[in-house]
Amino acid sequence: MHDRQLAHRTLRALAYRQAGYVTAAQALDAGFTYQAQKYHVDRGNWQRVDRGLFRLQGWPASIDDVYVRWSLWSGGRGVISHATALAVHDLGVVDPGRIYLTVPAGFGARDYAVVTHVGALPEDDVVARAGFRVTTVLRTILDVAAASTLQEPSDDAVAEALDRGLVVPGALRARVDAFGDGAALRIERALAAAGR
Repeated sequence: MHDRQLAHRTLRALAYRQAGYVTAAQALDAGFTYQAQKYHVDRGNWQRVDRGLFRLQGWPASIDDVYVRWSLWSGGRGVISHATALAVHDLGVVDPGRIYLTVPAGFGARDYAVVTHVGALPEDDVVARAGFRVTTVLRTILDVAAASTLQEPSDDAVAEALDRGLVVPGALRARVDAFGDGAALRIERALAAAGR
């Protein structure tokens, strides 16, 4: 197979897994020089989304596109979390307005659209979606309870997660102490409000 054809196939296969997005580094690995990347942007084959981030033209839109985009922005190091993870899991009525990511220590990228929380996430607290990773329902509820001083987001998320069978009270109680006294109080109040 011709090198150019192979490069295009490789890039499209990667874009397929990432909602049409590719990074400049991924394009380079696939065989597209920086000059070739500029050519594709200038020709309208690729849309420049951010520095070092492109989207192949004509890719169908999906509701999860924004999560893939910011995951790639973080170099794959960020995990969708907190209020944004509530939206991914369709829990509660919180509209975060910004993207919440949990990132490892030493992560230095900044963008106004992103709120970062520094922390190490055990693999059991993370699930993979198409093109991005997100905290589990259990971890998401605990993070929101720990980060928010408001009771309502915890009440809504806990009630919906219990109704849908996504969490059980014992699992929340078993882990909440590690998230602080405020989180423990909010989780207990949410469980009581849900009749649990």
